[in-house]
Amino acid sequence: MAVFSSVSYKKVSGDTRNNWMQFMFVTHKRYNCFRKQSTINSCTSGFKELEAFGLQFGTIGFGGTHVHFDANVPKKYSVMVAEIMLKSHSAKRIFAEHPGFRKRYPDGRFWSGYEHHQSIGKDFEQAEAYARSQQQHHGIIVIDDVQQQLQTFTAEPDTASPQRA
Repeated sequence: MAVFSSVSYKKVSGDTRNNWMQFMFVTHKRYNCFRKQSTINSCTSGFKELEAFGLQFGTIGFGGTHVHFDANVPKKYSVMVAEIMLKSHSAKRIFAEHPGFRKRYPDGRFWSGYEHHQSIGKDFEQAEAYARSQQQHHGIIVIDDVQQQLQTFTAEPDTASPQRA
């Protein structure tokens, strides 16, 4: 009797596991910094810059003084290193796009030392829903202060002067 095995011992290239974590960062001295859409956009784009390093992001929810978000941390980064990267990139982006924050944070510390993280596991949809509901949960009304793009104006042809041949 012959024994057949379909097991392959090839090494898989890349990270095949997922390490989805839910993070919560609080602003320094719990100032309500996330009440304007422009600040929310700056923080989100600061987080998204780290996609080049392999981090993946789920829903990002802002609750006035804090942010909840889901991130898939690659195997090569510890949770502590990922937290440092996330906080530093987002703070640099916020200070670059909003120079007035230097008055509130003269020492350059946008985030407080407090953070919370937990593994999501099977409750991924529940974690996503919790992050999405932060504005309703905390009763936050976000002010849309983002400059809107103007519609392109096209000049009408000049009908007052005759066309030269």
